[in-house]
Amino acid sequence: MRAAVVRETGDAHALKLEADFPTPSLEAGKVIVKNEYAGINFIDTYHRKGLYARDLPFVGGQEGGGIVAAVSDEAAAEGIKVGDRVAYSVFGSYAEYTSVPAAKLLPVPEGVGIDVATSCVVQGLTAHYLTSSAHADLIQEGEWCLIHGVGGGTCQWAAQMAKLRGFKVIGTCSKGKADIASGLGCDELIVLDEVPGKSFEDYESLDIVAKVMEVTDGKGVKCVIDGIGKSTVDISINSLAHRGIFISFGNASGAVPAFPVLRLIGKSAYVTRPKLLDYTTNRAELVERADEIFGWLKDGKLSVSVDTTFPLEQAAEGHLYLEEGKSKGKVLYKI
Repeated sequence: MRAAVVRETGDAHALKLEADFPTPSLEAGKVIVKNEYAGINFIDTYHRKGLYARDLPFVGGQEGGGIVAAVSDEAAAEGIKVGDRVAYSVFGSYAEYTSVPAAKLLPVPEGVGIDVATSCVVQGLTAHYLTSSAHADLIQEGEWCLIHGVGGGTCQWAAQMAKLRGFKVIGTCSKGKADIASGLGCDELIVLDEVPGKSFEDYESLDIVAKVMEVTDGKGVKCVIDGIGKSTVDISINSLAHRGIFISFGNASGAVPAFPVLRLIGKSAYVTRPKLLDYTTNRAELVERADEIFGWLKDGKLSVSVDTTFPLEQAAEGHLYLEEGKSKGKVLYKI
């Protein structure tokens, strides 16, 4: 089968299309999905670069959607059938076929496209746990939340979901993505200069902390959702209100450097570094989150922007597009 494979970690060109990679065999408790789309996410670039270690070689990706092509007896007993429309998150989605545990499948309802459903799996589910669970209820309806980088990817979802939860939202974005960000419903939008060729904004082009304090009457925000990392850690911590929580979930500008926990004492602040797998620990939790997202999509309460679709033959170009900050929404491979 065709697959985009990493045999040695490195830059985007380490991800190479192979025409005859072995097709996965059907195993007990699993299904084979014939992929129509695969999602491109920042975590895929971390795997490709070796920041997050994987055994080599590996097929890239961990987000896909398509049609069930083969079903094990165990999966059939759970009601899964050949021809079902599904989305999923498991390693190896940059390929024509992927072996997926039945417990990891998300049925795609009628009225939701496979491309949109694929976009939902990592970014949508990540935004869902960030806005519903990771804050540990330290923010309540009517309180302020700061979300960095709402012009692209996961935080487009997060800004909308935070509003659906009843939070007041301050978003940051670059000038080049302000058109997208302005339609997300943020109560306040801080528009920053761009860093050419990067996936993040120039967070030194404005005094964000001063603006946050102005908007919140000097109190700060109860929650910061930060996928930027190194460039925003100081801004995020300094923007917190008393007993607020800093949620650091990504490294777009580089990993957050170590800092002394004593730094949090001024506001008795909290910090967490969560990951999606710990917020989808069983099928019930996974389906509960997905069902709410798909429900919002069908009701028109959530807007998904599929920015660009690359053919799998342009695997490296897809990663470069994301890493260079060009995306204004979800980036996919068409398999």
